[in-house]
This record gives sequence, structure tokens and C-alpha cells, in this order.
Amino acid sequence: MFQALKIVEMPVGVVMRRSPGVTRWIAHVWTLAGIVPRAPAADWRMTRTDGDVIEYHAATLTLQLHRKDTDSLVQNLTSQVPSVWVGLRGGGRPDPVLVTASPFEASFHEIDAEDRVEKVAMPAGMIEWVEAFVALHHQDEPFVKRRRDKHRQGDAQDGIGDARITQPADVWRTPQSLRARK
Repeated sequence: MFQALKIVEMPVGVVMRRSPGVTRWIAHVWTLAGIVPRAPAADWRMTRTDGDVIEYHAATLTLQLHRKDTDSLVQNLTSQVPSVWVGLRGGGRPDPVLVTASPFEASFHEIDAEDRVEKVAMPAGMIEWVEAFVALHHQDEPFVKRRRDKHRQGDAQDGIGDARITQPADVWRTPQSLRARK
């Protein structure tokens, strides 16, 4: 299925819900209602109405899985509820700009003040698709503790400040550098 592919893609439809605002200053509240795996292209197509609440198939974005990002995918799959993150841009009616299954990538996009990232549960078929990709590409890397180099253990910063100025009582100097000054 994914044998020689480094990157696999799936079109994912983003469903947004518009509900009436709870105050007179906000006319509508937009929230992420869900996702649709392997969805056709759409541009704010109305899918369902329930009184004043309307759901739209806002956009179809591409979900990419990279073989080097399997650590984050494993973390997502082993969480209590595997999820998909959707990046939304703009105030008022937000535009979907990103779909990812990587919690690490989602955290990078939460930094921007203009964007917000919302999380929705991953459908069962998509979980199987991600698990198959991870099973093929994931390689656990054992933790290797770094050892210090023997020849660099005595090297320390030789004081703070200008080295040309004599400082007889500097607490930041190493005993070895003080002996060398005598």
C-alpha cells in the first residue's frame, strides 16, 4: 500500500458549524464540527441545518503523512483519543488552512496570534490508514546517553568580564586559571 512512498496524502473535508451568538455583540459563533476523510472538493457548501445552526463543508485540504514524522504519529495513536488538528485563520468566519495528524506540527501553528488550532476525533477508517503507514515506516531509536569528552572536562569559562583587567578576587575564575596567573 505505502511501500516506496515517503509521503502519503489523503483529501480531508473540514466541516464548520455556525450557531447563533450568545450576546448581542457576536452574531454567529463558528466551531469545528468534524472532518470527512476522502472528501470531494468543496467551498463552503451547506450540508445540514437544524434551526439556526448550519453546518458547512468549508474546504477540502490535504492531510500528509511523512515517514520521518512517525514519532509524533505514534504519540497521537497511543493517546486516549487519536485526533486530527485543523488550523483555522481569521476572525468571524474562519478559513481552514491546515489539516494534520501530528500533534507536534499542530503545536507549531498554535503560536501565531492570527491562527487557532482545533482538535477533532479521528474517524476509525483514518486511524487504520495512519496505523498502516506507521507500521511500515516507524523505527524506534534507542536512547543513547551522551558521554562527556575527557579532554574538555577542565575547560571552563575563564572569568566573566574583560580578561585584560586583573581581578584578584573573582569568584568566577577556576582554581587552575588562578594558579596560572602567579
